[in-house]
Amino acid sequence: MRPSGPIRGSIRPPGSKSITNRALVCAALAEGDSLLAGALDSEDTRVMMTALMDLGIAVEHDPTARTVRVTGGGGNIPAAEARLYVGNSGTTVRFLTAMVALGRGVYRLEGKPRMAKRPIKDLLDALNQLGVDAISEFGTDCPPVLVRAEGLCGGPATIAGDVSSQFLSALLLAAPYARQPVELTLSGPLVSQPYVEMTLAVMQSFGVTGQREPNRFIIPSGQRYHGRQYAVEPDASAASYFFAAAAVTGGQVTVEGLSKNSLQGDVAFCDCLQKMGCTVDYQADAITVTGGRLHGIDVDMNAVSDTVQTLAAVALFAAGPTTIRGVAHIRHKETDRIGNLAKELRKLGAEVEELEDGLKISPQPLHAAEIETYDDHRMAMSLALAGLKVPGVKILHPECTSKTYPGFFEDLERLCNPP
Repeated sequence: MRPSGPIRGSIRPPGSKSITNRALVCAALAEGDSLLAGALDSEDTRVMMTALMDLGIAVEHDPTARTVRVTGGGGNIPAAEARLYVGNSGTTVRFLTAMVALGRGVYRLEGKPRMAKRPIKDLLDALNQLGVDAISEFGTDCPPVLVRAEGLCGGPATIAGDVSSQFLSALLLAAPYARQPVELTLSGPLVSQPYVEMTLAVMQSFGVTGQREPNRFIIPSGQRYHGRQYAVEPDASAASYFFAAAAVTGGQVTVEGLSKNSLQGDVAFCDCLQKMGCTVDYQADAITVTGGRLHGIDVDMNAVSDTVQTLAAVALFAAGPTTIRGVAHIRHKETDRIGNLAKELRKLGAEVEELEDGLKISPQPLHAAEIETYDDHRMAMSLALAGLKVPGVKILHPECTSKTYPGFFEDLERLCNPP
């Protein structure tokens, strides 16, 4: 896949996973039909759609047209009992754990082996404060989750935000259908804050608004989502790999369909590249990154933590060390994205210091290596970038990219070696 020189081209990645799954929940709870255009077709979105159908929601998916039609349940969960398989999708298990609390029945959520190690205690604690019987079935504070639901009472609840912003997003998505207003107070810092802003924006598109204070969110009761046509943006996290490809090869790549005002906070990854020496041009419906002489930076990536692995790959080719901070929570993702990332970077020859909340990467002469992916889509896609410059880099189990981007390697090949 190594290009013959600097990469030059344009690409439109598939739809955002994060937006697709948020829109699916809003559409499933809405009154009337919704049509999601540009929806992502991936493992994570398919497990969400299948789970919604298992709950009795009508979902029609057309992968060719990239559309999903959903007939909303008007805030009702038709099924009184369901066993929901969530794969290794954090958004699916967390969003649906809160959503099924609106039902009346018993719901069990389980996934792949790694899912049984992904924390969910903070969400369960908050749901119990809101009148829901929700437990970790085996007492591990991780899935499988068992929810015995009689509707969502609402009221005040305190929730921690330092492990995942998805806990807060899950509660916000379900909150309009509680019997009382829902008041959610954060007990500490909130990681990945832009994803909560995304949640509120998608909710507003479907007709629900809330009040936001520095550490408190209030969703009035009695509101309803309304079915609508909704266009899903291209995935900004996926776009980061192509922006990084321009940086690594000294080329120029335009990603279509995104702008500086995107709903997705991960467009701010481009700011990191700009600080490293790239040029970034923001247009109305596209972003272009042009590579330059790269130098290391010291950066807090808490707000764009899904792009940590991407920046780490770029850091391999920079002059001087790069320090990434503020991302301790990514140890609890599909894999330990600090410890295992450090291990794989060292295989390539880099000097890596593992920090409590990040990494310090000092470039060294690089060499061929077999890269383990740990069934983590982002490990595969980000470290494939090293192979754009280093001969003999082999990505093991590349099929794990199906979680969010099944066609990633084909798209990267087309960009590197256009017809």
